[in-house]
Amino acid sequence: MTGAKRKKKSVFWSKMHTPRCEDIKQWCRRRLPILEWAPNYSLKENLLPDTVSGIMLAVQQVTQGLAFAILSSVHPVFGLYGSLFPAIIYAIFGMGRHVATGTFALTSLISANAVERLVPLSSQNLTTQTNTSVLGLSDFEMQKIGVAAAVSFLGGVIQVAMFMLQLGSATFLLTEPVISAMTTGAATHVVTSQVKFLLGIKMPYISGPLGFFYIYAYVFENIKSVRLEALLLSLLSIVVLVLVKELNEQFKRKIKVVLPVDLVLIIAASFACYCTNMENTYGLEVVGHIPKGIPPPRAPPMNILSAVITEAFGVALVGYVASLALAQGSAKKFKYSVDDNQEFLAHGLSNVISSFLFCIPSAAAMGRTAGLYSTGAKTQVACLISCIFVLIVIYAIGPLLYWLPMCVLASIIVVGLKGMLIQFRDLKKYWNVDKIDWGIWVSTYIFTICFAANVGLLFGVIGTIAIVIGRFPRAKTLSMKDMKEMDVRVKTEEDGETLQQVKIISINNPLVFLNAKKFHIDLMKIIQKENTCNQPLDDIIKCEQNTLLNSLSNGNCNEEASQPCLNEKCSLILDCSGLTFFDYSGVSMLVEVYMDCKIRGIDISLVHCTASLMKAMNYCGNLDSEKPIFFESVSDAISNIHANKNTIWCLPESSLLYSIRTSLNKLSDHSEV
Repeated sequence: MTGAKRKKKSVFWSKMHTPRCEDIKQWCRRRLPILEWAPNYSLKENLLPDTVSGIMLAVQQVTQGLAFAILSSVHPVFGLYGSLFPAIIYAIFGMGRHVATGTFALTSLISANAVERLVPLSSQNLTTQTNTSVLGLSDFEMQKIGVAAAVSFLGGVIQVAMFMLQLGSATFLLTEPVISAMTTGAATHVVTSQVKFLLGIKMPYISGPLGFFYIYAYVFENIKSVRLEALLLSLLSIVVLVLVKELNEQFKRKIKVVLPVDLVLIIAASFACYCTNMENTYGLEVVGHIPKGIPPPRAPPMNILSAVITEAFGVALVGYVASLALAQGSAKKFKYSVDDNQEFLAHGLSNVISSFLFCIPSAAAMGRTAGLYSTGAKTQVACLISCIFVLIVIYAIGPLLYWLPMCVLASIIVVGLKGMLIQFRDLKKYWNVDKIDWGIWVSTYIFTICFAANVGLLFGVIGTIAIVIGRFPRAKTLSMKDMKEMDVRVKTEEDGETLQQVKIISINNPLVFLNAKKFHIDLMKIIQKENTCNQPLDDIIKCEQNTLLNSLSNGNCNEEASQPCLNEKCSLILDCSGLTFFDYSGVSMLVEVYMDCKIRGIDISLVHCTASLMKAMNYCGNLDSEKPIFFESVSDAISNIHANKNTIWCLPESSLLYSIRTSLNKLSDHSEV
């Protein structure tokens, strides 16, 4: 008996410790998102638009790869590698199906600080100009890419560590005004870094605090050294790029394939420079020799990791924040989910693995992602197809880019940053919605241009949290009221007696970025709850628990949120009498709730709204102008529902009384409704 018991116990523990096959498959699908969408890929529907998008994306990847490599102070060929390998890795591990990963202006600018600090230009004269066995490049060039690769490696390690610590759930601290201001300020830095190429003047590398102003001071002091030929060619390139891209955007519905103006401009400028010998005749700076092929992998220099830790943190945070904003935007636009933690892993592996392949730090770029939108890309197959064309450039076409003028390349960079630079228009939006968010945007932008993108980001997050904490003690204290969820029998002339459910939910505390996402998740759970009146009271209360601190989950993977309420007609009334203050994130979430309810066919009404809240919601979203949604009281809202339905209302004898609170108080006491 003893032996049999031991055998049973060993079998039991072996089952406990042996993972099931289904668990392994689920883990693989969660960590390798390509296994989720690739088996369901439709060649007939998706291959053609993905191919067209991939070709157009390849043009952007090549031009931006060359430009951002120079921005990172390394040889242009390494930008081509940075446009290839990170895109492949992200396609395997990333969840953003319309996100174009590769070289990125902000991360290139940050890594350039490390390159110029550790491998200054003066060291070029001290080292012997012998060519290495890697692509025939000099030792000086290999030292510089070694530093950039080290920044990429350590930045990726930090991102993977953040994934393991599940820090993706803390991204709700990154509000839209902070991200918008940081990316706009960083784009301003990038434009400033291209001034020397646009004007054709020689300029030493300038960085550090207030370096932005020192650059323009140097330009004005040496204004006489501006090359007129470079300035005219830059202006002509910018005008052509802006004009053609605007025409492409305006007529994209009428024409199936947009004109690849970047490619046309590169070919035309290179051919003109070659025919007229602009490099020697006018002294224009050109890209220069680009070697063929891909060298064998090599580990980045580990002995300098401690010297680049500041830049690595900047690359990890700034690159992730900018990429996550694009991934979430594409997920919202095309109705799929993105896991914040998985994005940490995807971008971390993209940087770590690519650092062994001579790549500069990578991230998703707004211009390339917007290009995927406009060309109708369906999946990451578009990015993989673009990698094929980048490979062709690396092995065949690269040397032909020798004559490409740097001023033309700089013009392409500046125009490519248009999407970030026009975020200045957001100032009007924030001013009309919440003037405090306007102040956060302005101050974050100023800190970014005065210091650096990572400093501006840190200031914006700390400033936002401090302001919210300061506003809470001054919020008005309102008495809590029990609201009613009413199951009402409705008699209509068409279908006789049907069940009409009206949910009245009270918002009794501020709605800000800290609780906006959780508010949306909990509200959607309440809306989709079925057969409420048939459930026991304890089950209903359990179903409607609203804990704002549930592992600080952003709820991005909530699949149930897309299921409509099928069994009964629903109307929702939000009592905003206790919404003492709000910010832009809170108003945006209310507008999103309205749009979700509209898609589900649920009537939604807001009562006891302040004039500022109504103005902010009307400004933020396209609300239905024909159908009123704001009412002075709950009775007015119910009367409106009654009038629209043309119904006879009969309130049942026993109604469920409850109060749903979306408040930050639950962050401290974890109380449940």
